[in-house]
Amino acid sequence: MTVIAPDLSDRIAAADRALAGGNLAEARHILEEAVRRDPPTPDFWQRLATVRKMAGATGLAIEAIDRALALAPLDFVNLLMRAHLLDGAGHPEAGEAYGRALAQPRPDPLPPMFQRTLARAEALWAAHQRDMTARLAGAVEASGADLTPAERARAERFASNIARTTRPYHSEPTHFAWPGLREAEFHHRAAFPWLEELEALTPVIRAEMDAVANAPAAALVPYVNYADSEPLAQWRDLNHNRDWTAIHLIERGEAVTANTAHCPVTMDFLARMDQPRIAGCAANAMFSLLAPRTHIPPHVGVANFRLLCHLPLIVPNRCWFRVGAETRDFAEGQAWVFDDTIEHEAMNETDALRVILIFDLWHPDLSPAERSAIQAAVSAAAMPVGAL
Repeated sequence: MTVIAPDLSDRIAAADRALAGGNLAEARHILEEAVRRDPPTPDFWQRLATVRKMAGATGLAIEAIDRALALAPLDFVNLLMRAHLLDGAGHPEAGEAYGRALAQPRPDPLPPMFQRTLARAEALWAAHQRDMTARLAGAVEASGADLTPAERARAERFASNIARTTRPYHSEPTHFAWPGLREAEFHHRAAFPWLEELEALTPVIRAEMDAVANAPAAALVPYVNYADSEPLAQWRDLNHNRDWTAIHLIERGEAVTANTAHCPVTMDFLARMDQPRIAGCAANAMFSLLAPRTHIPPHVGVANFRLLCHLPLIVPNRCWFRVGAETRDFAEGQAWVFDDTIEHEAMNETDALRVILIFDLWHPDLSPAERSAIQAAVSAAAMPVGAL
């Protein structure tokens, strides 16, 4: 914390009294007299910026607030003031400057005097982001680059990251992180040619799900089922809660016969999938039932050496799913493969049940030798929870 020298403190107090008395010229004179001593306090430079702005010396006000920011670069109020000064001067960097201010923690509660400026900041920052995104897209288009659909999607994400409408997300597995694997929120369909076959089976798989869900001996359990002592606060509201229910077909590598007996077509398809086989941990496949008005909070999965596939079976409108920066609406019969070690969440915003088929897959970057090494290491780790 910077200590203000007594004489400087007196000058600031005198300038404040002059301002309160309506004498702007005197207030500015008092502060300008202290500039030659190069005061090392952000408060002084902020006061000077304020009186310079009130006097119509916008350029000098920006110089003063820059001196304040040199001493406290992440100060929200000074960043907001700098952006406001640029905005008043019609400077093209005002939108970006507002974005820098909005990225910082703000006073709580926020003084009412900032409310109007904050609304202006949010509007100009959003407009800046839209303009930046359009400009970057135009530049890519003008380059004549012959991009594939997957490459074009990456170029669009590159642009949105630059404009800060999105940010990079990374794989953050809670337990098992195999180095060097490609990170993607949603993996491209071209890598999984069997998705079309799976989607064509949607009516049959849905009928089998309906049969097992209504069978007297069916085993339905809460999807989140940890011991209360586990340090998993993100799951507190859903732990042991039947608002999110699973009908397991394969659980920790074992078929759940009470359920699989009703699902021959589904099980035949799964038998042809490239699933991890790790005793006591994987493979896994289940029907996931999400109750109306239920939110699955942001979380990450256990292991990056596997991906997950979703096949929506019953989807009232609207149910959404976010992985990293990309949010998609579920649609019946439209499957995708995603990396659950990247932060993700889901929401059923409707008054009806949402049901999907979920199963795991080996990450396609892994060689056969790497898979064997993973199987051995994970088995040796003797992981007690069946969260793979």
